Amino acid sequence: MSTAHSERCRVAIRMMRLLITVGLAMTLAAPSLASAQTAAADERSADAAEAPVPAPPLVAPPPSTVRATAYRINAGDELEIYVWGEERLQRKVKVLPDGTIAFPLVGKIVAQGYMPSEVETLITLGLRDQYRGQVPQVTVSVVQPAGLQFSVMGRVKSPGTFTPGRYINVLEALSMAGGPSEFANLDNVVIIRKAGDELRTVRVRLAPLFKMGADANDIARANILRIETGDTVIVP
Repeated sequence: MSTAHSERCRVAIRMMRLLITVGLAMTLAAPSLASAQTAAADERSADAAEAPVPAPPLVAPPPSTVRATAYRINAGDELEIYVWGEERLQRKVKVLPDGTIAFPLVGKIVAQGYMPSEVETLITLGLRDQYRGQVPQVTVSVVQPAGLQFSVMGRVKSPGTFTPGRYINVLEALSMAGGPSEFANLDNVVIIRKAGDELRTVRVRLAPLFKMGADANDIARANILRIETGDTVIVP
């Protein structure tokens, strides 16, 4: 056998040994690789399971409907009355001290204590005999609510008579009067209220509201009343 042939045989044997070694190594490593892949998959599944579920987007609740107290007409208020298509019947009137107004073709109407919509109905009924068909739409608006007045007297910083132009409660009335003075007795605040031709008194207990830590029970016990036109608030 020649030297060249022997060398080729030795190279072939080394290559076979190398291939056998590599194949054996891959065979032994296959289970470990499969286990590693399985472990990685399990880890990804665990991470997915533990990952927090995204919270749904926040949706603002529908706005609550706040019902404002319907305004009732007072003596001294200025009203604007409009009859659709009748310019001669469009005018501004002031409620007289006796609570009435005068309107063409209708005459005297009692407006005090009524809501504008109720006065619209009264005027519509008064005009019914003036039209063969349906009476045009009547609109009554309060232009100047000057008739809503009240007074605050006693131990407040700025006593006087006030025209708020809107409904307020007794706390807001005290605020408009500058707030209570240093020695005011807020446990015996009195509201003198007109009831027809008579006067009645309502006692209000406000002292707990001016102390630290006032809660809902204190507010409920305070009897925070709405101020009516003609009220007189006395702070002793």
